[in-house]
Amino acid sequence: RHTPPVQKMLETGVPVGLGTDATRVASYNPWTALYWLVSGRTVGGMQMYDVNARLDRETALMLWTQGSAWFSSEQNKKGRLQVGLLADLAVLSKDFFSVPEEEIKGIESVLTVVDGNIVYAAGSFSADAPPAIPVLPEWSPVVNVPGHYRSAPPVAQSRAGMMPAVHHCSGPCGVHRHSHEIARGSSVPVAEDNAFWGALGCSCFAF
Repeated sequence: RHTPPVQKMLETGVPVGLGTDATRVASYNPWTALYWLVSGRTVGGMQMYDVNARLDRETALMLWTQGSAWFSSEQNKKGRLQVGLLADLAVLSKDFFSVPEEEIKGIESVLTVVDGNIVYAAGSFSADAPPAIPVLPEWSPVVNVPGHYRSAPPVAQSRAGMMPAVHHCSGPCGVHRHSHEIARGSSVPVAEDNAFWGALGCSCFAF
């Protein structure tokens, strides 16, 4: 409920910059983290932080831009839309300041400009999209699995052979196969061991 205490850090004057590790433990997607900072909930919706530990949207975005630029001593080079600074900007699929909280994590860039050059374009801007570049580092999970939260599984996950990779299990459970979430979310009373776990027990990683 209190970690990390970003709001208290700001109140005491501690400089704060936000970002992602973007490796094995985090997503490259900034909106996943901005949603967490604003709502206090995980991408799955579990409430973790009290209201007084969360940030308003403007502060969260400022820390992600100006705050991080300060830490790299580049506050006079980037972090703001201002004449004389780098022309870095993103045109978003939705308005971060007005959408319902639950929609923040689904925001995407439809046009990204870095130093005045288009580096990503989608939707109505697709014609201006540059060639895709390789994901780095090569061992990043997003090479094979999209590093972006989805409220529903991608179609690809339903294809044969995808479930073991998705659930990180060596093989299907003898009781539930690869339907871990279906089993866990069912109405079967978990107290009834044989009914829920099966006569031979459950080997689902999720349990």
